[in-house]
Parts: sequence; structure tokens; C-alpha cells
Amino acid sequence: MPKLPSRNAPRTILVVAAHPDDEVLGCGGTIARHVRQGDTVHIAILAEGLTSRSHHRDRKSYRVELAKLAKAAQAASRILGAASVELHNFPDNRMDTTDLLDVVKVVEKLIAQHKPHIVYTHHSGDVNIDHSYTHRAVITACRPLPGNPVRQLLFFEVPSSTEWQGPGCAPTFQAHWFSDITETLTLKLKALAEYQPEMRPWPHARSLKAIEHLARWRGASVGLEAAEAFMVGRYIERS
Repeated sequence: MPKLPSRNAPRTILVVAAHPDDEVLGCGGTIARHVRQGDTVHIAILAEGLTSRSHHRDRKSYRVELAKLAKAAQAASRILGAASVELHNFPDNRMDTTDLLDVVKVVEKLIAQHKPHIVYTHHSGDVNIDHSYTHRAVITACRPLPGNPVRQLLFFEVPSSTEWQGPGCAPTFQAHWFSDITETLTLKLKALAEYQPEMRPWPHARSLKAIEHLARWRGASVGLEAAEAFMVGRYIERS
């Protein structure tokens, strides 16, 4: 069974996000922090991100926009220092119309390929259905069977989805794992700038200003200049 490297040894990280930009919104600063520590980060984006209006899917303009979004994902990953970014084509805002097993198989293949020690993905209670569906697929693929390399499973928050869920409608995001991104917040914001068409003007929750405010608040909550917050799905510490 693969061993989790010591804290000083390089680790392999897998980020599984539903849409292009979710990976940066949720853990962009942490991705860059891992890279600075010598870890290898792979990013997988499962849904297309643009094609929720299915009658537009075959239009040339939409195909052009999808290509632009893929290019933005590549550019953002380079800014953060990720080793790879892989884009899949599950239907945007309709992932729940896909058999869950089909999504699980994709994530299982990623785990078999990269053998990550740490996996980051969405929180289960997000408003966006693709986020919660991605969460379910990752949970299934990361079940702690003998030989599964995943030792840490962490769930991130996505502004304009996680905090928009109504009380009692789904599990609440309760931050109890914090990643210091004081030195990498600038890279997170720079990477998000590559997704400019997906961003919104202040005071929208998905504006650059709001995202910086969230990072500053999460940091101040634990005595840091800036942080990203997570919930722990599983932590296995081996001797």
C-alpha cells in the first residue's frame, strides 16, 4: 500500500472540480502553495461549464466559447504551477442526468493514474447541482479500500454557491481546516483574472474583490493574513 510521504517529502495532489474556475475559486491559493512546497498538483474539471442551454450546444459560437474557456483553464493552471489540467465534457448544470457511476469511473481513473495523497473537491451542500454531484463521485472513488493512495480528502467552498444554500436544505459548510495563502493570494487572483468572462462586478460574491475579502476573513479567523477554508472529509495518518 502506498505510504503518505513525510511532511518534508513531495506529495501528489489531485483537485477535482465541476467547472472551469471552480478549482481556482475553491483552492487556487492552496494549489500554488503546494507547488511552492515541491508537491505535484493535477487538476481535473468534469463539466463543460458553458452549455446549460442545450439548444445552443451545436452552434459554432458556443464551440468557440468552450475553446476559450479551456484555454483559460490552461492559463490559470500555469499561473498556479499545476503539472496538468484535464477537462472532461459532462453536461453543464446537468451532471445529475448522467449516471453517477460514469462520473465515478472518471475519478477512479484519475486516482489510478496520479495516485494522489491528497484530494480536494467540492462541498456536498453547494447550491449548484454539479458541485454536489462531483462531491458524491469523489467520495465514492476515494472510499478507503486497501491500496487506495488517498490519505487526505478535503472539501472547499465556492463563492456564489456554497454560501447561497438555504438553511436546512443541505449540509452547512463549517470551516475547520485552513490553508495559509498569504504568499499565494496574488497568484489566485491572477489566475481568476484568466476567467474574466466568468467573474462578476462587486458586490457579487464571485467578484475579485469579494474573493479577496473572503480570503482575508478566513485568514483573520485563524490569525493569518489570508487563508482558504476546507472541511475534512477524511484524514488517515499512517505510521
